[in-house]
Order: sequence, then structure tokens, then C-alpha cells
Amino acid sequence: MEQMALGWEPRRVTFTVSELSAQIRDRLGSEFGDVWVAGEISGCKMASSGHCYFTLKDQEAQIRCVCFRMSLRYLKFKPQDGIAVLARGRVDVYEARGEYQLLVEALEPQGHGALQFAFEQLKRKLAEEGLFDADRKRDLPRLPLRIGIVTSPSGAVIRDMTQILSRRFPGVHVRLYPALVQGEGSVETVVRGIEYFSRTEWAQVTIVARGGGSLEDLWTFNEEAVARAIAASSVPVISAIGHETDFTIADFVADLRAPTPSAAAELVVPTQEQLREQIALGEHKLLQAVRYRLAMAARRLHQQGVERASSVLHRNIGRLQQRVDECEYRIRERAVATSARNRRALDQLTARLRSQDLRLRMAADRRRVENAEAALLQLIRTRQTGARLRLDPLIAHLTQLSPLRILDRGYAIVTNQAGRIVKQPGDAPVDSTVRIRLASGGIDAEVTGHS
Repeated sequence: MEQMALGWEPRRVTFTVSELSAQIRDRLGSEFGDVWVAGEISGCKMASSGHCYFTLKDQEAQIRCVCFRMSLRYLKFKPQDGIAVLARGRVDVYEARGEYQLLVEALEPQGHGALQFAFEQLKRKLAEEGLFDADRKRDLPRLPLRIGIVTSPSGAVIRDMTQILSRRFPGVHVRLYPALVQGEGSVETVVRGIEYFSRTEWAQVTIVARGGGSLEDLWTFNEEAVARAIAASSVPVISAIGHETDFTIADFVADLRAPTPSAAAELVVPTQEQLREQIALGEHKLLQAVRYRLAMAARRLHQQGVERASSVLHRNIGRLQQRVDECEYRIRERAVATSARNRRALDQLTARLRSQDLRLRMAADRRRVENAEAALLQLIRTRQTGARLRLDPLIAHLTQLSPLRILDRGYAIVTNQAGRIVKQPGDAPVDSTVRIRLASGGIDAEVTGHS
């Protein structure tokens, strides 16, 4: 009988360093695959690869963290030393150093909303760069005739703005750059709209507009790319975002902030009545200034006792007054010519609009259809009359040649049982029946004999 060998020593399990690190990583990943960690950010560094490295610590411990570039781009704010945050991610092992670390996928500031914190962070950054300084803001043109608007093509914003602009100053040119104002892709389209009007220099002023909403709804206009596009624009920009109580980064960078989109349309152009009043007031002040200066000059000359040059002075004053009168006439003529030119342009536009009226085109088409119908009916009547004129002689001729006319004179047509006309006695044998057709009706008869 063979003896069984018993081993009392513990079974030895050997790992390589890579195998052990891999098993530790798997265990940590399955146990801590989605965790929230509270702590304070320390030692924050941005690598050239676009990844962000920092440490989360509290009073007794710390853990290394890394936020890869793909996750970092979706954070509402950037990591910064000294900020208490909640970090969401999974625990992983960095095998090259044998250290465990937290792969951060989301960050939220503790005690402060993420969006509000990002808003303040970007506001402070751009303010330090001088993008909010008053000396870099440009004056708007007094009467812009070409206005660019960057907003959604649907909704009440663009409709209200165009109605106000056409009511205040008809004839002003408006060009809309359709853009998303909320959600994915909205930042890119808004930036492209601002850059389009800046690059083409068609617009004399650009309005960036959006209706009201929450901080999340208006976040497109709190993005750094939009703010820098407004700052780099070659034409003045008016920010008209949300309601009067809403403020965005775009409001601080823009050359002018309007409380609402409708208010922006009222601020950008004056009414025609206001413009006429300003011209009239300027004309009145100019005439007053010229007359005052002439009066003061005449008084000084009179006080100096230059009587011997009075005739020359009178002629000079008369010429100056004549120039004043000519200027007054020229101003009036120019105002009248400008008004007439605007009126002609308005009449041309009205005529073009009327020429495109579908009701007029449909009325013209209806008249053509009615004329064609009348012509068709007349042609049918004409052809029917001609056919009737050709048919009546034929009917008369056929009637004259008809064998039925002979029956009216007392003759008859006899047919045998086979339906053939009896022309000779043999066609109707004795005891057969025949049919005698008269002018009116017929008679059935029996043949009793031949003669």
C-alpha cells in the first residue's frame, strides 16, 4: 500500500507586478466604479496634453486626481486651488507608480451652484483682461441703415424686433443670421453669426438677441467663445439677452446692453419724427448762433466807433445774412429732397409689393380663364351652327328618297316569314303568313292563293 504524501506548507501564489496591479485595479474599479468624493483642490496643474492633475484633500488624508481632456471640456468651471468641491468619478490604479487615483468626470463646487460659479469665474477672468473696460466700448451710429441680427429665425424675438424697426424707421435694412440660442451647437452658431457680420462689414451695428429664460437657458451667452467673438467684432455689438433682470457675460463685453430684444430695436434707430425734430432744432440753434454772432460783431464795431467803415460793414453783414439765408434755404431744400427720396423709395417698394400680390395675379388668371371659356363656348356654338346647316339639307334629301314616303300614297310593303320583301308570288307560298307594313302600323295576313 502506497503512502499518500501530505504537504503542510501553505500553497505559494506568485504574481508579477503587472498582474497584481491589474487585479487591484479591477477590484477597485468594481467596488468604486462611481463615487462622489468631497474635498479641497490643491496642486492643480494643466498638462500640455490637455489633461488636468490635482489633489483632493481634507484634514487627514488626500487622493490624487486626474481629469482627462475629454471630460474637462464638459465641466462647467475649471479646477482651481483652494476650491471645496464634490468630485464624481471612479477609482483607478496608475501602474507606472503603483498609486491609486480618482478619474474625475464631473465637478460641483460645494455651497455654490456650478453655473453661477463658472459665471463668476469667467467674469473675473475677462474683467482682468480688460474686456469690460468702458474706454474700449464704441459709440453706436446715430442712424444705422444696415442692421445685422444674430438670433433664432423662429419665435417672437425676431418678429417683434422687425415690427418695431419697420414702425420706427421704414426702409432700414435688416439681415438675419439664423442661430441656435440654446442647447448643443448654439455657441458655435452664435459665434459664426457675430464673425460673419464682423468679416463682411455689411452691418453698421450687430444685435445679439434672445428671449428670457433660466440661467441654464441663457448659458450660451455666458461662454468665453461668444464673449471673445463680441470683443473682436469690427462693428459695434448690442447685447439683448433675456429680460431686464437677466445679466450675461455678453452684456458686459458688448458695446451696449439692452434690457430686452424689443428695447434693442428701439435703441438702435430713432423714429422719423425724432429725426425731423433734431434737424429742425439744429437748424434753429444754428440760425440763432449765427444771428447772435452777427449782432455781437455789429455791436463791437459800433462801440469802437468805426463810422467811416459802416457802409463796408453793412455790406459785409448783408452778405453774411445772405449766406445765412442761403444756408437756411439749402437746409430746407435738402430736408425736402431727402423726404421726397424716401417717399419715392417707399412708393417703389409698395409698388413692388403690390405687383407680387397673389390676389391680383389670381384675378388676372381668372379673367384669362373666363375669356378662354367664353371663346370656347362661342367656337362650339359656331361649329354647331355650321354642322346644323350642313345636316338639314341632307335630312331633307334623305327624307325625299325614303321608301316610307311611298307608303303615304297608299302603297304597302309585304315581307314573308323570313323577313324578306315579297316581290313575286313564289316568295310567299300558299298557307304561309306575310307581314304587310302600311304608312301607319301593319297587318299580319295568310296567303290563300296566287293570281
